[in-house]
Amino acid sequence: MAPDTCLAAADAAPPPVADPAGPPWAPALRSACDRIMPAWPLDQAVAVNPHWRRIGAPIRQVAARLAVLGDVHVFPPRSLIRQEWEAGRIAPPDLALAVARQPRTAARAITEEHCLAQLGGTALVRAEPLLVDLLDDAVQKNRRWPWRAAIVFQISQVCAAYFDRHQAEWRAAGSPGLYGFWRESIQGDHGLGARLGLPGLMTHIRQLPPQPAQAMTWALDRLGLPAAAWPDYFESLLLSINGWAAWCAYIAWQKAPAGQSDARLGELLACRLAWEALLSVAVPEKARAAALARFQSCWLGVGQRVAEADAALVVDEIWQHALDISVQRDLARILRAPVAASTGAAAPAPDARPEVQAVFCIDTRSERMRRALESIWPAVQTCAFAGFFGLPMAYTPLGAAASRPQLPGLAYPSMVVHDVLTAPGSAHADPGLTARAAAANRRRLAGADQWLDATRWPNTTFSFVEAFGVGYVGRIARWILPSAGATRPAGRRGSSADRQARRRPLVQGLDIAQQVDLAADILHAMGLDDRLAPLVILCGHGSHSTNNAHASTLDCGACHGRPGDANARALALMLNQPPVRAGLRARGLAIPEDTVFMGALHNTTTDEITGFDLDLLPPAARARWAAMARVFAQAGDRVRRERAPSLGMAVKPDAAALLKDFRRRARDGAQTRPEWGLTRNAALVIGPRARTRGRVLDRVYLHDYDARFDPDGQVLEKLMLGPLLVTHWLSWQYHASSSDPVHYGAGNKVLHNVVDGHIGVFEGNGGDLRIGLPRQSLHDGRRWVHQPVRLTVLIDAPAASIAGVVARHTVLRQLCDNGWLWLWRYEGDALQQYAGGAWRPVPV
Repeated sequence: MAPDTCLAAADAAPPPVADPAGPPWAPALRSACDRIMPAWPLDQAVAVNPHWRRIGAPIRQVAARLAVLGDVHVFPPRSLIRQEWEAGRIAPPDLALAVARQPRTAARAITEEHCLAQLGGTALVRAEPLLVDLLDDAVQKNRRWPWRAAIVFQISQVCAAYFDRHQAEWRAAGSPGLYGFWRESIQGDHGLGARLGLPGLMTHIRQLPPQPAQAMTWALDRLGLPAAAWPDYFESLLLSINGWAAWCAYIAWQKAPAGQSDARLGELLACRLAWEALLSVAVPEKARAAALARFQSCWLGVGQRVAEADAALVVDEIWQHALDISVQRDLARILRAPVAASTGAAAPAPDARPEVQAVFCIDTRSERMRRALESIWPAVQTCAFAGFFGLPMAYTPLGAAASRPQLPGLAYPSMVVHDVLTAPGSAHADPGLTARAAAANRRRLAGADQWLDATRWPNTTFSFVEAFGVGYVGRIARWILPSAGATRPAGRRGSSADRQARRRPLVQGLDIAQQVDLAADILHAMGLDDRLAPLVILCGHGSHSTNNAHASTLDCGACHGRPGDANARALALMLNQPPVRAGLRARGLAIPEDTVFMGALHNTTTDEITGFDLDLLPPAARARWAAMARVFAQAGDRVRRERAPSLGMAVKPDAAALLKDFRRRARDGAQTRPEWGLTRNAALVIGPRARTRGRVLDRVYLHDYDARFDPDGQVLEKLMLGPLLVTHWLSWQYHASSSDPVHYGAGNKVLHNVVDGHIGVFEGNGGDLRIGLPRQSLHDGRRWVHQPVRLTVLIDAPAASIAGVVARHTVLRQLCDNGWLWLWRYEGDALQQYAGGAWRPVPV
């Protein structure tokens, strides 16, 4: 991934610029909208730092501002910290060091005793009230629907209807704009005033202006709020319906590559602002006057409240630091300790050519598999690279009408890969076979849609159940008694095994010169441009679960929440082409004649490895794959035994029985926790495998990199602008969902209702759109399993090279200097920490 490609999406939003010809509130609207980070849909759940557009400020300042504007918690709750302290995971030396490293102020110095005393309570931070909070008195709330909840419910239901394109069989006709659709919906709801205890509300609703810009002006005129308070107030309004705000931001994000904009986030703000004004004119004059006076006073004093919150959150920042240190202490201990000879993971001789190279994703779940493989067969060299394998691609499955991105969410696709059908033993598309197979696949999918349609129409539902309900017996039985048979990768089901074996993802639209350039860059970034084994297995990964709306959160975080097998196979097929090899040879990159690339998929739920395109392997490579398949099976058994206790599974002595248990778990429709995904992720190591080989680092993303072969630092720069940012997003997705599960967590999976089949979920039948990770991905029912620590990035490269990359890129400086991650490096065998442009010894 090119650095400029990443940074086009990664740079923080620019400050708003006033338009002299626009309305006076326009800069404040842009300021508020620019701070909302997108939430991706369920079927491509890109993990994201929801605070990304605020990283230009120190983390405690952001925490203070969000606490005041939206009651949002950036730091872990004190109850979670207390759990870690009482369990001994945060030790007294960790707290002492966090206190010592906290900058002192002239006013006071925080002590360990003070931090411990504060652990039993909550931070004294007051969220600024919206007008609805001041108008809706406590007595009335107990007699009818609370107004804030009612507003969120009403807007949320309208948004669900407006954005639905896939689930509902009919959609009410109306305005193409979100505000217009909301206005028509609210004017048609004649019982709304009665439900809110405001019988005259409909009179005022009819006076709503027809256009969102007019509504903004109309509402602000009635609220009387000075312009200086608009940016903060608008941001607070969006945070009050943060889920749908994040969805509107996602739509705008998708339009950005084409230079287009989208007005719907601003229209959502207009809807929310109009509700404030509606309530202000619908309540009695006496209540309105008192509430408006207090409201205006509050929002003019936001700066003071943020300063007070900043001071109150010093303790929480110290505890966050102590939690980080507790994990860093273990990480440093593991990395400094000598590798025991009993692990069987001694590094092979430097000049020895490995029999097989297996390239995995940097995903933390790959670490266990790599460690097991190396201990079983020393002739295997494992490597790690971002799971999209350097292909900035959009992928079109066989017979599909649309493509899907298969690259990190920070970037946009610049090439396409299509599924094609080939003749046996051929890597070239057969147009006739492909067209017939695509048509058959479309018919199969259409049949499935017709079956679903018959269950959706209200006038057919009951007759359908009477006539065909028995057809669901098999499905229900498979949920109650799930099969223990081998799983097939998602998207590869529904046709014969022979046809699936010849269904291959091929790069389209790039000439040979472009493919050679791409292949050379990828091999160099992998560190494999001159050290290739006879068989190189590119192993993407994906999960397998049933009845799981958040299944894609368990797939590859570097592939837009998709399995990575299409990327691995497309690259392998491209690297095996004779013209590409000839082009690489002409550039001085000679792939050995006997080297063969192949794609594979690591099922992270069952830890099984599936190989693809086996019919294309020559005899020697096929023999190596057969040997490797046996090693994969042994390694998978080791990994399953390591994982089973954390899933509450019995570790059966028989390998086949244990594998069946994992397969049944993956197929169990009642299973809310098919696997732990990236829970407990804590660090990223960018360096040679020799630094980590034989060490247990199952909480660490590992990316292979050898600075000796990167004299100009170009690969390092790409890694710091690609995998580093991707893992930061992954880390903060888990951090935010556990630190503030109300705003950035998806709630209880058992209560989920999917919106539009893919947009997101409601918890129950209403409320805001829930974004982030479900509780079951972070909590085991008794305690939080994930520790919300800031990512520690450890790089094995010269200090000047790392600091140079940081200095050249604002986004990296912001992450390091403002406390959003920790940056370490190796100095020999010692560890150093980056702070304020300088390197100092790691204190743990």
